[in-house]
Amino acid sequence: MTAIPTISVDAMGGDLGPQAVVEGIANTLKRWPDRKARFLLHGDEALLQPLLDANPKVAAICELRHTDTLVQMTDKPSDAVRRARGSSMWNAIQCVKSGEAGAIVSSGNTGALMAISKVILRMKKGVHRPAISANWPTPKGHTVVLDVGANVQCGATQLVEFAILGEAYHRAVFGGDNPSVGLLNVGQEELKGNDTVREADQLIRASGLDMAYQGFIEGNDISTGDIDVVVTDGFTGNIALKTAEGTARLVAGWVRDALTSSWTAKIAAGLLSLGALDRLRQRMDPRYINGGVLLGLKGIVVKSHGGADGEGFASALGLAYVMAQSDFMSEIRKNLDKFAESEEQGVAAAS
Repeated sequence: MTAIPTISVDAMGGDLGPQAVVEGIANTLKRWPDRKARFLLHGDEALLQPLLDANPKVAAICELRHTDTLVQMTDKPSDAVRRARGSSMWNAIQCVKSGEAGAIVSSGNTGALMAISKVILRMKKGVHRPAISANWPTPKGHTVVLDVGANVQCGATQLVEFAILGEAYHRAVFGGDNPSVGLLNVGQEELKGNDTVREADQLIRASGLDMAYQGFIEGNDISTGDIDVVVTDGFTGNIALKTAEGTARLVAGWVRDALTSSWTAKIAAGLLSLGALDRLRQRMDPRYINGGVLLGLKGIVVKSHGGADGEGFASALGLAYVMAQSDFMSEIRKNLDKFAESEEQGVAAAS
């Protein structure tokens, strides 16, 4: 019998703090009634306990760990690391380090979460910096895009590492044996793009990685579903992600306005299947794909959007559950070792 996973939660992070966390756990019970999990909530007991008392089903699967210290959204990562010991974020990550929890979820300060996670959990051998993943909905399922904000500037070696991490992550979360991987570029021709992207392409091709690498892809390829993993730097990835979220809200607003613009439109909307409208609304709602994993650490760290409500936080918790149950940590080892060996051979040949 599979052990019930434990998820450690920074209950003080994000704009809504404990309210979104408790509502998020309640929503996970509704969305995935067959999943059994336990939650360690780190935060201010005076704020959390009344919320738990009001929701006995949530309280029954949660353990409250009190701390009155938290990382502020305005804290610089370097300052947060120095002052974070004993905070809700620090304590939540520490539970993954100790093995008490299989994953940690936080809506808190992204820079601080990354910095503290690196201090406590350390990086996997062969990975220089974490990358934040995003699950991008497509007609064929989901495309994984990384990095979407952790690394504004990346070298070619980092992009190769992201490809390895993203490919293993897609298999862990969405299944499939051989997800396709592409490098985001301004064109598919081999001479297009900057030196970093072209060098990363050459490194992947020369390293003999066990990967279905497809070469360069363009921005319009992200949403088609033809590529499973899209690799880019955090600057480009974050802009692409925020643009997509804004477009989804714009189109959702247009649909809502069209269905309520007149009595005729309202009657027509009433004749439509409510189930179909609900499915459309859910597919266009960014809250249902909320949550990005900080890939490359020696532990599972899930970053929820800072403005996530209970519905959005539930998505991040669901992602943490899947990752905690997966073999992701062991699956990335093979290709990381192969790439490191290729890099060593390249250095030896050059000397």
